Amino acid sequence: MPDARRSATLTDQPSRTSPAPAPAPALPESEEEFPRIVDAIPQTLLVLNPDGRAIYANRLTLEYTGLSMEEVQAETFRARVFHPDDIRRLREERQKALSGTVPFENEQRILRKDGTYRWFLIRYNPFLDKSGRVIRWYISGTDIEDRKQAENKLRQDERELRQLIDCLPQHLVVLDKDGKLLHVNKTMLDYVGYTLDEMQDMQCAGLDGHLARVLPPGDLETVTRERTAGLSGRVPFELEKRELGKDGRYRWFLCNYKPIVNDDGHVVRWFVTATDIEERKQAENRIRNETIALREDIVRSSMFEEIVGSSEALRNILAQVSRVAPTDSTVLILGETGTGKELMARAIHNRSRRAGHAFIQVNCAAIPPSLVASELFGHEKGSFTGALQQRMGRFEAADGGTIFLDEIGDLPPETQIALLRVLQEREIERVGSVKPISIDVRVIAATNRHLEEAVTDGTFRKDLFYRLNIFPIQIPPLRERADDIPLLVNYFVEHYARKAGKKIKNISKKTYDLFQCYAWPGNIRELQNVVERGVILCDGNTFSVDETWLKTDNPQPSGTTVARATSLDAREREAIETALAEAHGQVGGPKGAAANLGIPRQTLESKVKTLGINKFRFKTPS
Repeated sequence: MPDARRSATLTDQPSRTSPAPAPAPALPESEEEFPRIVDAIPQTLLVLNPDGRAIYANRLTLEYTGLSMEEVQAETFRARVFHPDDIRRLREERQKALSGTVPFENEQRILRKDGTYRWFLIRYNPFLDKSGRVIRWYISGTDIEDRKQAENKLRQDERELRQLIDCLPQHLVVLDKDGKLLHVNKTMLDYVGYTLDEMQDMQCAGLDGHLARVLPPGDLETVTRERTAGLSGRVPFELEKRELGKDGRYRWFLCNYKPIVNDDGHVVRWFVTATDIEERKQAENRIRNETIALREDIVRSSMFEEIVGSSEALRNILAQVSRVAPTDSTVLILGETGTGKELMARAIHNRSRRAGHAFIQVNCAAIPPSLVASELFGHEKGSFTGALQQRMGRFEAADGGTIFLDEIGDLPPETQIALLRVLQEREIERVGSVKPISIDVRVIAATNRHLEEAVTDGTFRKDLFYRLNIFPIQIPPLRERADDIPLLVNYFVEHYARKAGKKIKNISKKTYDLFQCYAWPGNIRELQNVVERGVILCDGNTFSVDETWLKTDNPQPSGTTVARATSLDAREREAIETALAEAHGQVGGPKGAAANLGIPRQTLESKVKTLGINKFRFKTPS
């Protein structure tokens, strides 16, 4: 049996509907050397008459097929040796070619005498007479089975490789040396919503190709410039860019470009992997905004470190805070300037399930009206003059946490509409974008204005007011919390004395009385400022202030303060304070003030509270 690389020269049989061919002519005497010549050729050969019937086969053909010359010349030859699928596939093509006078070829499977089919490349070459008519066809057959198997294996490997890269979570792109798109994996096609052909057509239609479709308009120039510069070299590079998904949203991707070079060191391909880094970018932006907010807090130096006071009014407020804090309900804090609305907002946040996330404060009155929307909701690059890059707004920075909108009554009307949508849909839109961004933020608002009057005047939206007024908390002014004034004075004196490096041990009784009789139109913030000024000017260890600091044109002490001032028993107060001073502020115990006065401890505690005596100021510093 011949080597597998040797092949037989074979052909199809004529159609059974055509007239029977004439008997095959014998080779002329002048060709008696022909059999010896073709048998010496190490390739299978076959001779056909003009209508395609076999008239001769060389030795290798007969050995390969296991047929005799008579069987080769029979009409059933092609049906015996050609694969049935190939006979049907090639019949029309072969008949058309045999009617012409030009060489042609095809690939088909030939049955070997051991019962196996092997692929052959069949070449048809016409032999013409002087008038240009075909008098014979000489056909050579080359065994290409090994090549076919190699091609099939290569195709199978390619299919497996494509399936593998299609399973990758990253986007994978193959470019030629000039950056022309060659292949994209399924992950990326699923994301952008295009087919590979559509993406290639986009590239053919313009210089930037599909990039113009998937990149934000403001990013196209920068990304194209960086990409072109990287592709002009032969070293790996990377860039970050946003790409538009089929859902209409942009996400950030980190794209790594790696060159494939040939033996000469020339780039022949670029492999690009794009990893989704949207969550990382959001975290970076959130951290950056939180850092800005923290820096602002430090600069502003929050006026409270803790809530100070024990009055009934304050206890009622704290009870409301305890009830609403664990929920996600929107809270509206009302109160005069300086009453501590921000402190209450922080208390609500710190007692909520969001305490581990950001607390972002926005003073709506401190932002120019033209920039309020950008500050709250962020903006896209180029959305307005000065928008040099994309910026995340305060709502996105507070995602998962709480946003405190102070002075909510000063919001411009157009921003009120946007805020109403946020409260209703829990979605925002950056300035310059129409793509909604889902957020999970608790809203706490505060104002010193009467929003009901603003609604009546038409300067504040009624529907927004109802959305904000789910759980209102009214912070009482300091004049209604007179019982807390001694505690607040003591707290602030210790706070600012520590900052100033001073040791202030006592606060004069005259100072306490002066503070309690003042109406405090600026509330706790005013009291804080007065105490800070007094500590700065204090030269000894007793704190006092100038009476002129707390005078008004028409001082109007509250009814509670007047009643207390007229009903105090000066001698009882003096006796209690003397006993407390001797006991160094200790009320109970054998050496306490209650024992010295001969009254129960509970009675003395009640009198101390009623008279507004600060027992802590009598304690001796350790």
